[in-house]
Amino acid sequence: MLRHLLNIAIPPNKPSEFDHADVHTRSGRVFVAHTSAGTLEVIDGERNQHLRTINGCQEGSGVLCAQEEDLVFAASRSTGRLLVIDANSLEVKNDYKVGSRPNGLAWDRKRRNLLVADVSDTSARLIAISSGEIIATTKLKGRPRWAAFHRKSEHFLVNVRDPAEVAILSASNGEQISTIPLSAKGPHGMALDEVKGRAFVACDSSELVVVDLQSGKEISKIAISGPPDVLWLNPPMNRLYCACGEPGVIDVIDTNQLLKISQEKVEEGAHTFTFDIDRQKLYSFYPSICCASVFQES
Repeated sequence: MLRHLLNIAIPPNKPSEFDHADVHTRSGRVFVAHTSAGTLEVIDGERNQHLRTINGCQEGSGVLCAQEEDLVFAASRSTGRLLVIDANSLEVKNDYKVGSRPNGLAWDRKRRNLLVADVSDTSARLIAISSGEIIATTKLKGRPRWAAFHRKSEHFLVNVRDPAEVAILSASNGEQISTIPLSAKGPHGMALDEVKGRAFVACDSSELVVVDLQSGKEISKIAISGPPDVLWLNPPMNRLYCACGEPGVIDVIDTNQLLKISQEKVEEGAHTFTFDIDRQKLYSFYPSICCASVFQES
């Protein structure tokens, strides 16, 4: 059960807008794209306080932590650039041009390549993080949204809004191998269950689609509370969390029964959040009061 702990104020403490976020689990630091401020905000999850503002991330969108490398990737949608940040020193190590409007990100640790989904030219690019070189560009059938890396198959998975599908790309060269068509409209958020070989895809039609990655077939379809955005999986608790900005809730799904078992009320318009699996803490970002609302799972 999620239990509210506190709210952490984020500068400038006035109505704002946030996008993707991720947690550096070793330190407990939370990194969130502060889209309307053109910054990346850092929250100290151990001390429950705002730690730092990192400038230069105009219209921030995708945020992803490479845990073993202690790196944070942040996409600046309006400048077409990618910031590479040291998760410990919080210094910007590199700033690469990666396309026109980068958004979704996925990390291949083995090859040290980052997939960047571009919402302007509907492409997926492979970026060599050591140099910033664009080593492959793949045209997709429609606008990409969430992206993820499936370690077992060594494939990137990219949600495509229309046509409603999951594009499967090779990690070695970025080429599209296949697609998984979906029966629900507008795939948005995605979470992968590596153990059971499943993908959870939250769709604009207020449905959560569960896909078997080996067969490419839909296993189940679960009604959710509204048009969704972010998903996070909590394997130790057999839980999946899904943010629905309207009406402003986080749905809780039992991943064994594939049923919605509860929902947590958050602020209306709070469409994005992240989850610290080590500390079992969920951070929902409230736009109207510019804060991170912290919940404890127990």
